[in-house]
Amino acid sequence: MASQGLSASTTQTTTESLLENPRFELMPFDSFDEEIAHLPEGATVTITASPQLELEATIEAAEEAAQAGYEVVPHVSARYVRGPEHLAEICERLKAVGIDDIFVPGGDREEPIGEFESAYDMLVALDDLEYEFEEIGITGYPEGHEFLSQETLTEAMEKKAPYATYIATQLCYDPETILEWIETIRDRGIDLPVEVGIPGVMKYEKLLNISQKVGVGDSVRFLKKTTGIVGFVKQFIGSRGRYRPDELVDGLGPHADEYGIRGIHVYTFNQVPDTEEWRTSRLQ
Repeated sequence: MASQGLSASTTQTTTESLLENPRFELMPFDSFDEEIAHLPEGATVTITASPQLELEATIEAAEEAAQAGYEVVPHVSARYVRGPEHLAEICERLKAVGIDDIFVPGGDREEPIGEFESAYDMLVALDDLEYEFEEIGITGYPEGHEFLSQETLTEAMEKKAPYATYIATQLCYDPETILEWIETIRDRGIDLPVEVGIPGVMKYEKLLNISQKVGVGDSVRFLKKTTGIVGFVKQFIGSRGRYRPDELVDGLGPHADEYGIRGIHVYTFNQVPDTEEWRTSRLQ
């Protein structure tokens, strides 16, 4: 585990560096235009792929955001892509508006829409195309996956890593769990920089419901046990029912360089104003 001997000034500096230029994840729903307007000019915005809206909504939102001056990272989910021709069309559209960073998850569809069963399948196909991106992200799961074994996740990451330039992690509330997971992948020879996925500011009830839906049960238990159930209730009341990721970023900041943490990936769940107010207040 990381050294605990860093000075307060070092801790402050490294924590601030994580907060200065985070990635803000937005969903391409009706509220997208309103939410993105609350972000700073030129902010990095990642745009999810929705099972309800399919990939076209993601690509259209990415095109609009890029043309508005944001740094855009669309989620090109493998199970939403019909095949190599569809992939080439997507790449052409993204490159046309200057997008040079894509995130490649497998996708939440139970059955793929086309021939790509996994992110690895599509990464291989992408490597065969003439379109090149400076950055390609793949998923990481500090607490495992609800439906996939640890063995399957390990094998998948080792296969995908040569095609990627960074890892973005699933939502997690516990800095120690995140750091231990990074140690584990480093021991397996995976040295890609990590964008750590953290929740934004939102009501505890909403966040707990979302966490359970995306299968981060251990994080839910951690959130409740940090100060015991009485402490949790006090924290809930004292925060006016809102979660703020202060302890999480403070736990990661001092170890960012040592663990290859390049930045944070903020899951806003389209609740941008409160998250941005918190972030900017931390930087003052």
